[in-house]
Amino acid sequence: MGTERPIGTRRILGVDPGLNTTGYGVIDIVGGAVKLVEAGVVRSTASLTLAERVAELHEGISDVITSLRPEAMAIEQLYSHYERPRTAILMGHARGVLCLAAAQNGLSVHHYAATRIKKILTGSGRATKTQMQWAICRQLGLATAPEPADVADALAGALTHYFLSRPGSLYSA
Repeated sequence: MGTERPIGTRRILGVDPGLNTTGYGVIDIVGGAVKLVEAGVVRSTASLTLAERVAELHEGISDVITSLRPEAMAIEQLYSHYERPRTAILMGHARGVLCLAAAQNGLSVHHYAATRIKKILTGSGRATKTQMQWAICRQLGLATAPEPADVADALAGALTHYFLSRPGSLYSA
């Protein structure tokens, strides 16, 4: 679809960060209606060094940003169990280069906790993956859930940002 969009359209990029697979989803807001523009994944090569892998993520998300030209990025906040600190550190590297790409392209970056995203879309901060996918399908008029789940999570972030940034929103930003 590219960058063509009506004047007054807001475009939001949602990102579900991961070192192996980063999901992304881009939505347009046209007169209060939400429209899916593009969704997919950016992958890094597991056999490469950490530096090379984060460079792949940066390049991949930068390509998405330059081709689709969103104005804002919604990204899931870092969360990890205390038993897995290495996972949190690796995820922090991924989030860092994704935020860097957004900043280099002039996007505002908005961070949302996974529980808040779930609560906004389903009414429950403990919603299951299935409930989240159903909510994404309902909001975007999709016949089937986006795959992999990283894509649905990214779209959920984009939708959350839209809902929280609407004038007169019932939710506090």
